[in-house]
Amino acid sequence: MDRLTPHEIVVMFLALGTLLGSARILGELAKRLNQPAVLGEILAGVLLGPTVLGWISPEIYQGLFPSTGALALVLDGISVLAITLFLLVAGMEVDLTTIWRQGRVAIGVGLSGILFPFAIGVSAALLFPRVMGRDPGADALVFSLFFATALSISALPVIAKTLLDLNLFRTDLGMVVVAAAIFNDLLGWIIFAIILGLMGTGGGEGHGLPIAHTIWMTLAFVALMLTVGRWIIHHILPWIQAHTSWPGGVLSFTLTAALFCAALTEYIGVHAIFGAFLFGVALGDSSHLREETRATIDRFISFFFAPLFFASIGLKVNFVTHFDWLLVTVVLCIASAGKIVGCGLGGRWGGLPWRESWAVGFGMNARGAMEIILGLVALQVGLISERLFVALVVMALATSIISGPMMQRLLRDKKPLRFTTYLTAKSFVAPLQAADRWEAIDRLSAVLAEAHGLDEEVIRSAVRVREQFIPTGMTNGIAVPHARIPSLTQPILAIGISEQGIDFDSRDGEPARLILMLLTPSEDEGAQIQILADIARSFASPRVVDQALASKSYREFLALINTAEGSARHSTS
Repeated sequence: MDRLTPHEIVVMFLALGTLLGSARILGELAKRLNQPAVLGEILAGVLLGPTVLGWISPEIYQGLFPSTGALALVLDGISVLAITLFLLVAGMEVDLTTIWRQGRVAIGVGLSGILFPFAIGVSAALLFPRVMGRDPGADALVFSLFFATALSISALPVIAKTLLDLNLFRTDLGMVVVAAAIFNDLLGWIIFAIILGLMGTGGGEGHGLPIAHTIWMTLAFVALMLTVGRWIIHHILPWIQAHTSWPGGVLSFTLTAALFCAALTEYIGVHAIFGAFLFGVALGDSSHLREETRATIDRFISFFFAPLFFASIGLKVNFVTHFDWLLVTVVLCIASAGKIVGCGLGGRWGGLPWRESWAVGFGMNARGAMEIILGLVALQVGLISERLFVALVVMALATSIISGPMMQRLLRDKKPLRFTTYLTAKSFVAPLQAADRWEAIDRLSAVLAEAHGLDEEVIRSAVRVREQFIPTGMTNGIAVPHARIPSLTQPILAIGISEQGIDFDSRDGEPARLILMLLTPSEDEGAQIQILADIARSFASPRVVDQALASKSYREFLALINTAEGSARHSTS
């Protein structure tokens, strides 16, 4: 029986430990610099790969990361497993109902955000194939379709992280961006799966399936997973959670089913990552999957497998010898122009103001991991050259870096709105007596209705619908249920302090003890975004939250906020 030698086992653990440790260290450093962690993880691979270590000491590089032999196969297999599980997590971020609930604006942004860059990508690849980096042996049509798809897909995980960093994730504008990104990801991956089938790669080559069979089986798998598969997963999750230990039961079920789906799509002729991605979509769409469980699965994969995969990218290509300034510039320009203009026009068509429309465009322009994964698969099957792969990686990282700052610049107001401006003594409730989030919403709705002479039922209905759409629990024991009310002329706010805590399904699993209900006019020109961001900034520190919870009156609460704001201003001056 073939097996690794003791020396190969030693080298395997050294290689994996070096990759993981370097990726985690540089990933954390990137986050400290307010950059995506994937930037540091890829840089770790570049330093350990042929670009740097292979140039400084080819012997050490080949000794740690051999290109042939049993150890090379082991490392490649671990890389495939890592990318497959990472796509599982990416799929879990997809919420299909988000697309329909956002209505016209999300569909408009999603469609134009994929049609504009797709049209530009196909045209550029057909007219200038050599300039775009097409491999000499690659089919012109297939390459053009791939290039267009690569320019069209956004990176939902990177977009979500950017919105979280800007405190925009749970705002209406944030949900528009997320819904459009979901639409882009889902449609883009389906198109890419069909392209792989047209190429006859993966299962189509290894199992002798005709291309036509690969395509119809892929479409059938998509339809089944998004209908019957979703229904089965939704109904089996409560049983798993009730009869197995947490989180081991759900985690084992998730990984087992994801690997089976990955094996199926690899067999029928498309990459294994597509099967894991679709299973993640079906799993993440279930309301029985709690945020805490989702976060556990995310952490398990994101802190081990994802860094290994992204670091391994740098081992595959020399980023110096294959760096083409012209190609990088062209790819970056046409990718950004197509996505920003397309999504911006789509947002405007959906009724957003111009400033918010362009902010949506820059938010959707973040490519990140998804672009890199597409490029790597295309490189491995010989569809693109190393030059184009390097250009796609640089474009993905560059767009991810500029996305957040540009959104922030576009949405910044000359005079930032403070949430305390819209709070009154009549809308401060301490203690807030409520057994669950719905009672809390009802109680605060009644308080706001009485304080401002509004219809209590209108408020309650609007906030409940918004809460069902996506839970508004934040971290540090904060929840901000909110809604837009047509009859309002300016924002209003109520605050309740719960002694026992109320479950608002926050990502960290902690009950909310400080509940702030925000109501804004239908046309508020960004007021909701600014106020929610101010709330997130004001209560970012657990110490400030604890002090706020000790407030017995509106005056004490306001004094605390003003003191905390003054201390923060003094510390930064």
